[in-house]
Amino acid sequence: MEANVLIIEKLENGELKTIDERNWNATMLAMMEHANFLYVGGKEYEMIEGRLDVENQKLEVLVLPINKQASE
Repeated sequence: MEANVLIIEKLENGELKTIDERNWNATMLAMMEHANFLYVGGKEYEMIEGRLDVENQKLEVLVLPINKQASE
């Protein structure tokens, strides 16, 4: 089983920006149940929510960037 997954970043101004789109296999989808954060393009993001787009058969994952400097 595979699913097309879009990672969508919510920008500070409220706009949404797709930062990644690819097919995930069943293992990747299952691992998402156990993760709150993910890395894309060398950056860390917090997963906020997911939305299933039935019409286009895609899973959309909304993320926020993690500001490492704020925690250091």
